[in-house]
Amino acid sequence: MDVSYLRQQSGVAAMTVIIGFEGSANKIGIGIIRDGEVLSNPRRTYITPPGQGFMPSDTARHHRAVILTVLKEALEEAGLKPADIDGVAYTKGPGMGAPLVTVALVARTVAQLWGKPLLGVNHCVGHIEMGRLITKANNPTVLYVSGGNTQVIAYSERRYRIFGETIDIAVGNCLDRFARVIKISNDPSPGYNIEQMAKKGTQYVELPYTVKGMDVSFSGILSYIEEAAHKMLSSDQCTAEDLCFSLQETVFSMLVEITERAMAHCGSQEVLIVGGVGCNLRLQEMMGVMCKERGAKLFATDERFCIDNGAMIAQAGWEMFRSGQVTKLEDSWITQRYRTDEVEVTWRD
Repeated sequence: MDVSYLRQQSGVAAMTVIIGFEGSANKIGIGIIRDGEVLSNPRRTYITPPGQGFMPSDTARHHRAVILTVLKEALEEAGLKPADIDGVAYTKGPGMGAPLVTVALVARTVAQLWGKPLLGVNHCVGHIEMGRLITKANNPTVLYVSGGNTQVIAYSERRYRIFGETIDIAVGNCLDRFARVIKISNDPSPGYNIEQMAKKGTQYVELPYTVKGMDVSFSGILSYIEEAAHKMLSSDQCTAEDLCFSLQETVFSMLVEITERAMAHCGSQEVLIVGGVGCNLRLQEMMGVMCKERGAKLFATDERFCIDNGAMIAQAGWEMFRSGQVTKLEDSWITQRYRTDEVEVTWRD
């Protein structure tokens, strides 16, 4: 018998338990949320050799190999059985096709085996809802920065509105691809290793700074630094650490500028940084300076919740479930392109 039914019959306030499956890129994570409490959140990362990115087919193969182990871990860590789960959330998109399909298949199968409703979650909205839950930010201007996305977002009339975004590649992709050029390790992540090297940089190398209104562009910066790196490093004009430092300072300045402009437009006094690049302490420091000057508050999370994880999908799924939004089996497909502002945010006023 369904546990939630028993709770209702006994007069105890029903607590909603949602399991979330995330696998849109090189992380596979399964998290369980019970009314805002993270019960478990195990994760695995597909790591490639230095100088290489991750291919969709290889990433999907990695996810297939470990997903059932991660699922078992999530249930055991939470001390729950399938009967205790009220809904199964999964990442519907955006992301890489093959990994998304792999995770969606398992989520669909589990939902049918357990007799639970499905909840197809927008990956970006998952990041935002997890950030709001953990930091308790009220109505922040959101900077969402990751390997696949770069957006400045604010909530208005049941949508997360995109005020500015990258017009080409994401900031995380720019950093990752530069890491490949200078053969930085992908373990634990290229962005983290660039951050550590940047701390030792002493010389600022001027790079293109490309802000176009509320939007940013990173492909030109990447092309420039890729070409400059070989010349400057071979002639000892600067060190790899100097280039890491210069790249971070330039791209993060651009992000702070468009975030501040969005805050001014919205009259906002809160900034929330989400997404994998949001773990970067230098980005948080630069954003913190801007917020202090404006008398605003900065909210950010650590790598447990900034980096792709299952709990963020569970949290967005929890919000959807509580507002009566579920995904029919015939609608439980995935899409590589799924914009943040396509989602009707039924759980906020």
